[in-house]
Amino acid sequence: MRKIGVVGLGYVGLPMAVTFGKKQHVIGFDINENRIEELKKGYDRTEEVEAANLEKTDISYTTNLDDLSQADFIIVAVPTPINEHKQPNLAPLLGASQSVGKALVNAPKGTIVVFESTVYPGATEEDCIPVLEKYSGLKAGEDFFVGYSPERINPGDKVNTFESIIKVVSGQNDEVLDIIAKVYESVVTAGVHRASSIKVAEAAKVIENTQRDVNIALMNEIAIICSKAGIDTNEVLKAARTKWNFLDFRPGLVGGHCIGVDPYYLTYKAQELGHHPEVILSGRRINDNMPKLIASDIVQKLLKNGHEVQGKAVNFLGMTFKENCPDLRNTKAVDLINELEKYGLNVVVNDVEADSKEAKQLYDVDLKAKDELEVSNALIIAVQHEDYIKNKASYLELVSDDGIIFDIKGMISKQDLKENQKLWRL
Repeated sequence: MRKIGVVGLGYVGLPMAVTFGKKQHVIGFDINENRIEELKKGYDRTEEVEAANLEKTDISYTTNLDDLSQADFIIVAVPTPINEHKQPNLAPLLGASQSVGKALVNAPKGTIVVFESTVYPGATEEDCIPVLEKYSGLKAGEDFFVGYSPERINPGDKVNTFESIIKVVSGQNDEVLDIIAKVYESVVTAGVHRASSIKVAEAAKVIENTQRDVNIALMNEIAIICSKAGIDTNEVLKAARTKWNFLDFRPGLVGGHCIGVDPYYLTYKAQELGHHPEVILSGRRINDNMPKLIASDIVQKLLKNGHEVQGKAVNFLGMTFKENCPDLRNTKAVDLINELEKYGLNVVVNDVEADSKEAKQLYDVDLKAKDELEVSNALIIAVQHEDYIKNKASYLELVSDDGIIFDIKGMISKQDLKENQKLWRL
């Protein structure tokens, strides 16, 4: 049995470490000391793993590379963000590769390093392996081996979990691939798919989210057209879904560390290869521009209905990048808040999932509790948290009798409104 080490204990790494940890000892490594101390106390701030499940696992949490050296199967699951120019930022991945390279010095000969972070095709072999070799003084393919198995964790999803999603695996050669496949098969009940090469596995991952991004961009463009035509987009999609092969994508804000980021990894590589990816970049432009378009619609609707804008308070529900998840990384809700504030609105933000300290630290936004919200002429629903759905009637009490509900997620129906209230849906 291989000794498992997991580098990066975030939304991806921790659930994976916990799954392996239910069957064997796992070394959980992270450079964030606060994160390690919290996990040692049985607390997961990402809310991906409950305290009871943490207690049932055999994981040693550490920031010490000597501990990581005891593993002979090291899985790297760190973020791969983009920079301000929307180009790949490999700093976290290369930093992790540096740490793993140092750990390999004292690790057993033949240790396998498997990368799970989303990258462009070629990154594992062209960017990561040289760093591993530099800091270990060892030769890949001889002293240690490398594989790639793209993560498919969906934050906040308690149905599609690490164990229940088919795992794509790849390795430097057939023997390594066989070992990697068997390690993952020991815990992934859905089974594995053996990719023919590392580059194939990398490409498969990056197009998964690119496909979703393009399809959502199409729905966003359709929503824009429907709005100009005076048609309810929700009603249009409801009718279209009656066809058996209609793809059920919906318009909305596209943020987070996957769908709003991964396409730029693919377009970066495409341009490096001499191809300009028109469809993908067009979809990105549409989705990135949605906060500005929505803010403009909200302000116009308020003014048209006789409501003042300058200095007026509006209640804003949901700041995380998706529903039922505390993750604030790359959330487009913040872009919408900023756009509304440019018009002079006082945006009062509530989020039942987000951490108030993190919201303040990352975006300088002061989250308000529900009982701190006052009745206003506008209620903006940006994220469809379960609490908002279950208690929508009480949240709608925060809107004046002649106010407007701006429902970006299509959560509210016209039957929910008071007689003089109005509903705007994306």
